Amino acid sequence: MLRILVVAAAIAVAACTPGSAPVQFANSDITGADYGRDFQLTDHTGAPRTLADYRGKVVTLFFGYTQCPDVCPTNLATMSEVMRLLGPDAERTQVLFMTVDPERDTIELLRDYVPAFDPRFVGLFGTLEQTAAVAREFKIMYRKSGDVDGPNYTVDHSAGTYVFDPAGRLRLYVRHGAAAADIAGDIKQLLAQ
Repeated sequence: MLRILVVAAAIAVAACTPGSAPVQFANSDITGADYGRDFQLTDHTGAPRTLADYRGKVVTLFFGYTQCPDVCPTNLATMSEVMRLLGPDAERTQVLFMTVDPERDTIELLRDYVPAFDPRFVGLFGTLEQTAAVAREFKIMYRKSGDVDGPNYTVDHSAGTYVFDPAGRLRLYVRHGAAAADIAGDIKQLLAQ
């Protein structure tokens, strides 16, 4: 009986110890989601990539396209600020940008566009079929709009960012417009776990 009381007291003390409380994120905690498990794409250098290639880093994944007039460049600029705020932890963080417009976004265009925001950022490309498959896996909506018969169409698309922990588990969903400081704070928590 004494042994049970000692174990119970130890558990109670551990529960009150600072740092043992559940992590509180500024962005949406989607830990345990049964989607967004992986992708098979090509990066802007022509190398094949999967999520496993980035194990050991926090990974952020945003879906967009290079001719996007506002949401995509805003997101990439915010992530550039996040990397600045992370300081040395930026080296343990990988920002990925996957195009949902593979008809116009060539690997060469991604190579020029994505690293212009930060040389560490990686652009990802897939065929039409790969793009559709990854969009389904990540529950991403995208569709051409405007002049869909010509080259001057726009692409309506989901505008949030997924965040994976260093073990490759999907952990957070960041809504478009989230503050860079909040994103950086959440990434620091994931790196500390």
